[in-house]
Amino acid sequence: MAVCVALKRSGLWRRFNVTAARFSRTERFFNREAKILYQSNDSAQDIRLSQMETLMLPPGTFKGKVAFITGGGTGLGKGMATALSSLGAECVIASRKLDVLKQTAEEISLQTGNKVHAIQCDVRDPNAVKSTVEQMSKMTGLPDVIINNAAGNFISPSERLSANAFKTIVDIVLNGTAYVTLEIGKELIKAKKGACFLSITTIYAETGSGFVMPSASAKAGVEAMSKSLAGEWGRYGMRFNVIQPGPIKTKGAFSRLDPSGMFEKEMLKRIPMGRFGTVNEIANLATYLCSDYANWVSGAVIRFDGAEYVSIAGEFNSLQKVTSEQWDMLESMIRKTKGS
Repeated sequence: MAVCVALKRSGLWRRFNVTAARFSRTERFFNREAKILYQSNDSAQDIRLSQMETLMLPPGTFKGKVAFITGGGTGLGKGMATALSSLGAECVIASRKLDVLKQTAEEISLQTGNKVHAIQCDVRDPNAVKSTVEQMSKMTGLPDVIINNAAGNFISPSERLSANAFKTIVDIVLNGTAYVTLEIGKELIKAKKGACFLSITTIYAETGSGFVMPSASAKAGVEAMSKSLAGEWGRYGMRFNVIQPGPIKTKGAFSRLDPSGMFEKEMLKRIPMGRFGTVNEIANLATYLCSDYANWVSGAVIRFDGAEYVSIAGEFNSLQKVTSEQWDMLESMIRKTKGS
């Protein structure tokens, strides 16, 4: 039996504005990073939980520590770098675009009062990675926190992919993460220094996904590498964890994954929490996982998606569209059913 349900609810665009006067100096710096619009969806959302726009860890959590963030000039990387700097870290941000890096470094440093260094690096090139680590070592010493955030992705039918298109994504996401992790890791072992590595992947890394096959393949490899090294290099005082974000609306990601904006509404319908995630929220999770408060957390893969993954996976989750009256009818029909 098929039950046809038509739900007509008007969508409401909401912007979460938080005034700087409400927070401390450190909290204001972090809050300024969130400049994204978040939307409600067309599904029934009876209760909407508030979004915390402040840092959850105490001031000075990363004082005396060095954090290295790839893809740190924009988007999630910039948000995580801002949070780490606000909590006392001396940050080194890296990507291919030096002008963007310098602007971001200056902006964060001005906000937080802590040093932020910019180093141009193409993570696809192992020689460039080696040079970057050497520069960083002279500048700040070896890092205590390493966030592998550099990524590349775009939507495309797999039959339209060229060999070069596939290679480009794998080189950035998987090979780049490996080059950074191995280069820094080997130096840390020589120096007998522990550190925390965090990689940013996606919820489809464990399931695969059509139309983003290169990214799914590469990020699955990153997760396998992180868990492998958690088991192997824990004895050197190194921790390895992964965050799998669901949709977080940043310009860089959505310009390639939803360039027309036509898929956004459907994406929101899949998220039981009724909204996209925020840069502030993933930055809070990242700083916790990279802090000494999480020193027994290693080999973990943290899903961070407003329950999108389980919503898609559950075979009967679409029944949330059924009204109370329709449930009365269905229950009556089920009760009348006799036999097995």
